[in-house]
Amino acid sequence: MRVGYFDCFSGVSGDMTLGALVDAGVDGRAIQQAVTSLGLPGELSFETVKRGGMRATYARVETPHEHAHRHWHHIEAIIDKGALTPRQKDLAKRIFLKLGEAEARVHGVDLAKIHFHEVGAVDSIIDIVGSAVGLDLLGVDRFECSAVPPGRGWIKAEHGRMALPAPATAEILKGVPLADSPVEMEMTTPTGAAIVTTVAERFGPLPSLTVEAIGLGAGTREVAGQANVLRIFVGVLSTSPNGDRVFMLETNLDDLPGEVVGYTTIKLLEAGALDVFTTPIQMKKNRPGVMVSVLCDEAQIPAMEAILFRETTTLGIRRFPVSRHKLSRKAVEVETEFGVVRGKLGWLENRPPTFSPEYDDCARIASERGVALRDVFDSASAAYVRKAAESAPAPAPEHPHVH
Repeated sequence: MRVGYFDCFSGVSGDMTLGALVDAGVDGRAIQQAVTSLGLPGELSFETVKRGGMRATYARVETPHEHAHRHWHHIEAIIDKGALTPRQKDLAKRIFLKLGEAEARVHGVDLAKIHFHEVGAVDSIIDIVGSAVGLDLLGVDRFECSAVPPGRGWIKAEHGRMALPAPATAEILKGVPLADSPVEMEMTTPTGAAIVTTVAERFGPLPSLTVEAIGLGAGTREVAGQANVLRIFVGVLSTSPNGDRVFMLETNLDDLPGEVVGYTTIKLLEAGALDVFTTPIQMKKNRPGVMVSVLCDEAQIPAMEAILFRETTTLGIRRFPVSRHKLSRKAVEVETEFGVVRGKLGWLENRPPTFSPEYDDCARIASERGVALRDVFDSASAAYVRKAAESAPAPAPEHPHVH
């Protein structure tokens, strides 16, 4: 899987995103042509600069001063007019919609009545549409992002002096891990926040990537003490053909009956957890407790956490990615003296497979036939050995050496 990772150690903005995408290998002329097709009075160019001693690409947007306040339908019409692919238009609209919904919540009005103010200006439209085109042309399967530093201090907005993060930025970054910054300035703009929250599927540390390209996008100004750049890593997730990445959720409990813990594990498995197990632990003040561990795909995290919060008394859940190395596997059936038993074959390359009978089949047969469960397991394992021997190719005949 090819991944694009936003490393926002110095924040993120629209022009930083544009610069980083071009620096990572996206054709800047394709972005410029898409922007020109919008018919707006502005010009986009890219130049190599230095920020904090680091070389980076700066996206320079030059536009005449204007007083237009655009509504959502104006923004949609501008995007529809452009020579963009349907996917690029959809992404640009979703980024603007993220901004519009945040502004609507801040001002307590309907989306249709929102003036897009600063983010509806020509330079912001160019930033967002150009970024949508560049993100599409980057050709990755997934985007991820670091924690986001909003910055600290104050800014002067249209409605007056505002503490950072700006109200719209704060709305957009709800649920996103934030990072502190010692710099007294706006590190993350509403446009930058809208871009990363629209495309990023995960916020956290850099994943295990085989890096193919690194793009550095410059911010507008130099910042004392750090390089004012956005870094985008492009690479392939470093997993083996028989491996994948899943998530582990953990929570510690010391005030629940065992029946409730058992019921919770059942509900988690029913909801699609890959595995659920409990571990006896010693908690604060020497209280005995239990740790519930849930292994699941990333998409299942919200459902798993909802069950844990609903069914237990936990106040918090730990989560972290884990990598798995799995055997190649295949479902098989064997004929035993008790009937057909399903099972799984698992194997590593160049090694003989192992056979594991399905517990549910063996338990059902043992109950129906009134025999020991271990006898059904042994019969299924022996049946697989016979089946494997029958299907093995016959050894080649030996030919005597002629001297």
